Amino acid sequence: LYAQKEVAKRPPYDPPGEVFHAVEASFPYRETPDQIETLQDIEKDLRKDDPMDRIACGDVGFGKTEIALRTMVRAVEQGYQTALLAPTTILAYQHFQTFTERLQSLPLRVAMLSRLQSKNEQERIATQIKQGTIDMVLGTHRILSSDVVFKNLGLLVIDDEQRFGVKQKEKLRELRASLDVLALSATPIPRTLYMALSSLKGISIIQTSPPGRMPVKTTVASWNEKLVKEAVQKELSRKGQVYYLHNRIGTIEAIKKLLEKLVPKAKIGVAHGKIGEKSLINMMDDFKNKKYDVLLATTIIENGLDLPNVNTLIVDDAAKLGLAQAYQIRGRVGRSESPAFAYFFTSATPSERAILRLKALKEAEQIGSGYQIAMRDLELRGAGNILGKEQSGSINSIGLNLYCQMLSEAVEKMRNA
Repeated sequence: LYAQKEVAKRPPYDPPGEVFHAVEASFPYRETPDQIETLQDIEKDLRKDDPMDRIACGDVGFGKTEIALRTMVRAVEQGYQTALLAPTTILAYQHFQTFTERLQSLPLRVAMLSRLQSKNEQERIATQIKQGTIDMVLGTHRILSSDVVFKNLGLLVIDDEQRFGVKQKEKLRELRASLDVLALSATPIPRTLYMALSSLKGISIIQTSPPGRMPVKTTVASWNEKLVKEAVQKELSRKGQVYYLHNRIGTIEAIKKLLEKLVPKAKIGVAHGKIGEKSLINMMDDFKNKKYDVLLATTIIENGLDLPNVNTLIVDDAAKLGLAQAYQIRGRVGRSESPAFAYFFTSATPSERAILRLKALKEAEQIGSGYQIAMRDLELRGAGNILGKEQSGSINSIGLNLYCQMLSEAVEKMRNA
């Protein structure tokens, strides 16, 4: 597959047209220098005849979605269909809202494909994708189903690439070796990062924070009811909202009772995967509209929620979270100009590795530390198996040099075949 990709070609892109310039002009903020540089990297990739394989690594809220939107518009102008693959329905839904809003006055057709829609709706969208009447599809794994056949897919954007397995990421690439791929991540998995550092993928790093953004004040401590009570009260006193993360559905109601006892005034909403997609979206919308003060949730809040009014995060049993995951979850707060606070509590005695992870998290308090966290993760977990399914661990008895040698032999064989 990789050898095919190496020899695959596609026509270089034409210069951007007026639809692209209209999208550029409608961006309500000023691009950061790193955003501009990333867009320039992508433009260089598109002007070559080799398919793009690039990862844009930038913190939560640093404008990766805007980069995805513009790149997808470039591909549609070029006559291709584009797909954005998101790990959760909530994230796909949020992207769909953003894209629809930004593109409302332009002649582009955007659709969402996920379990949120009825069977009939899903079938109708799949038919339109096959006919080529839809330009952009935003969705979950549902996009990878066998009944979804693209007429002319040219670009795949993978959001939060660390949430997908190798098999899923390669599935669309198998359909077409000359597919352009742009992956977005705050903390790339070790295997992806290693491939980028070894020049097997292009990497663009977005480290400039949007103006006015402040670091999230992080506290790592043993479980402490008094501190939880103070943290919630302090946030509510400044008319803000709180995420409380408890990652066990079985005991989430008991935690709700405890919070009601500690902070009787707080209105508490509960969100987890078992309440069903529709209820989940409604709960998120209610929380966004400030009907609740505290959202008690599982790690389902890890991806894509952008609520500037939520500036305190409390995580119980934090030792069970992976490093990149904890970093991603912390990025859910501090999305505005208000000071934000994150509390990571441990219950029993955490393992040595858990202590190392939480220490790395505390050290990476500065804004834009996602890349640093990913590098630390690479050190802690190893680089994974470049030609296999494992995304972390040691490159099983095959180093990079041997891999490159094998790759060039496979490419030679294909060229001569």
